[in-house]
Amino acid sequence: MLAERQILVPSTFGSLLSSTAPTLDLDTAARLRTVIGRLSRRLRSTAAARDAGLAPTAISLLLSVVRSGPVRLSELAESEGLNPTMLSRVVSGMVHDGLLKRSSDEGDRRAAWVEATTAGRKLAERTQRERTAAVNAGLEGLTSYERRRIEQALPALEALAEELKGGRP
Repeated sequence: MLAERQILVPSTFGSLLSSTAPTLDLDTAARLRTVIGRLSRRLRSTAAARDAGLAPTAISLLLSVVRSGPVRLSELAESEGLNPTMLSRVVSGMVHDGLLKRSSDEGDRRAAWVEATTAGRKLAERTQRERTAAVNAGLEGLTSYERRRIEQALPALEALAEELKGGRP
């Protein structure tokens, strides 16, 4: 169930207007968290990841690096919500496996960049294909009305993900 929450919204005229933003009750918020967690766990493991012997964190890093292109390790740690020590350990293993290439920053020798190798990009593409196939297989079991509702909810879910990007309270 939705409850109303009062927030202040700046208007174009410089004064604050009152607006209500719905908040979820505890049960509905718990259902949302649970379903997001279930979907994540069910899509996390793929044959490609298992064949490569990669843990979910490593696959997530690989997909992020492929998506963003060469990226500084500090930016990758922030975007993935990992501490630098953990990130360094995972990246080192992936460099050893030939999935990522690590290089020094020319302007700042303390910083490092990472990018996907050809093998890393191929593994990421295979993982994405397998996850997409799993989602499509699941959607086939739903009614057209349910599929439409999921599609309509995507912008709101994307906005929610962006709001939560900074971390948990």
